This record gives sequence, structure tokens and C-alpha cells, in this order.
Amino acid sequence: MSRITGDGTASDATAEDGTTDSAPDDPVIELADVTFGYTATPVVDDVSLSIDPGEYVAVVGPNGSGKSTLLQLTLGLRRPDEGTARLFGEPAHRFDDGDRIGFVAQQASAAKDMPITVREVVEMGRYPHVGFGRLWRDDREIVDAALETVGMAALADRRIANLSGGQRQRAFIARALAGEADLLVLDEPTVGVDAESVAAFYDLLESLNEDGITVVLVEHDIGAVTDHAERVVCLDRSVQFDGPTAEFVESDAIRRAFGTAAALAGDAR
Repeated sequence: MSRITGDGTASDATAEDGTTDSAPDDPVIELADVTFGYTATPVVDDVSLSIDPGEYVAVVGPNGSGKSTLLQLTLGLRRPDEGTARLFGEPAHRFDDGDRIGFVAQQASAAKDMPITVREVVEMGRYPHVGFGRLWRDDREIVDAALETVGMAALADRRIANLSGGQRQRAFIARALAGEADLLVLDEPTVGVDAESVAAFYDLLESLNEDGITVVLVEHDIGAVTDHAERVVCLDRSVQFDGPTAEFVESDAIRRAFGTAAALAGDAR
């Protein structure tokens, strides 16, 4: 929030816990000198990066490079051993405005065994706004709009168990949209999804990003990343590259991280 000072100007107010409300142009994600390890050996080592509202950023790297751990640090699920992680201007581990974040994991496919419909999954996105009580007409309209946006309106009453992998991932993106998320974070969401559905999935992400949603995508398929993301962060414990996708393709970061330029063909697994 802002506080009016003695000269009549506004300044950012700092809460007792040291947090401040973020301004619209503040970074969505800000990592400064972040190091973390499950043992004495760091998995993430001295990582600094900042992601602004509206960016489409892909995080790539070989297996064991720390990509998923970096996401956990970014979302406040783990705390750095060294350095700081901030989310919408607040310490990530204290951030509690969960409806601003939509998270789609590779493990979302596990939801195939849940005895619920697509619409019920998407309605979960409204719970941070209304609790577990009744959804009102405005909420139902938001759910319907989210289903339309991801092309799942015709399947709204179908059980999640009866969907393809790509359709399930669309349903979980719709849940994030129903929650009116500002940030969409995806951890290898196309694993096990057929090629045709993958192409449509990336088209959807581009459309959502054009509408203003910040997209952070962890992906093993570098070919897909270079076709769609605007910016690439290449990680191998530390940041090997951070910049525009076109520059990443021309750099030696792929060779340094993956050991071969064949990674561009999607062989880096």
C-alpha cells in the first residue's frame, strides 16, 4: 500500500514483517543470489533472475539441473539456503495470495483417477475467492469463460478420467484462469501428451500470454521452447544463459548444459 508523507507525496508502506505491496510494474518473480541444496552440494547455485509481468519465459536444462527445485524456491515451497526469493514483491515463502498463481504440473495427469468432472475441476479455481460454499452467478460465468478460453466447454460435464492427457492439462489451465491468476507456472506439462495436442497446447499458452498472463514454463523439449517462448533461462545448477530465445539458439549454452547441439531437436531429456 502507499503512505502519504509530510510533503504530500506517496511512498510505499512497509509492513511489520518487511513486505511491501507490489506495484503493477514490479517483477512478478525476483531471485537474488539463490543457493539451495538437499545435502552439502548445491542443487541450485547462486541464481539471480527477474521476471516481469507479461513475459513468457522458458526454463530449460538437463536432468538433475535443478529446474523443478528452482520452481519450488520461486513459489515459496522451499526456502533458499542463501539469497532471497520474492513473489509479487513479497518473500516467496510468506506469499499467501494463492489465487494469483496457477500451477500445472506434469503430475496433473494423476488426476485421471479422480471421480469428478471437468467443470468441477475448473470450479476449484473459484474457491480462494468464495471458499468452499456456493458459487454465485458471477462465479459460474467466470468458470464458463475459462472453459471456453481453453476449448473445453463441450467437455465440461465429462469425467476427468475420460480425457486425454492434453485435455486434462487444458482443464487444469482453465482452473487457473477461473482463479483469475496473473502468473501461470507449468512444470513439463506436455510429458505423455500426443504431438497434435502439444501443438494446440502451446498455441493456447501463446494466446494467454498475449492476453497479459505471465507464463513460466519448465520444459524438456528445447525445440518447442525455441518455437514459442520469448526468453530462455538455461539452468545447470547455475544460470548458463538468460536472454532472448533467438540469442539462446545462437549461443553455446546448449553445448555447455547438454553437451550437444542435438538438444535443439528435442533430444535433451
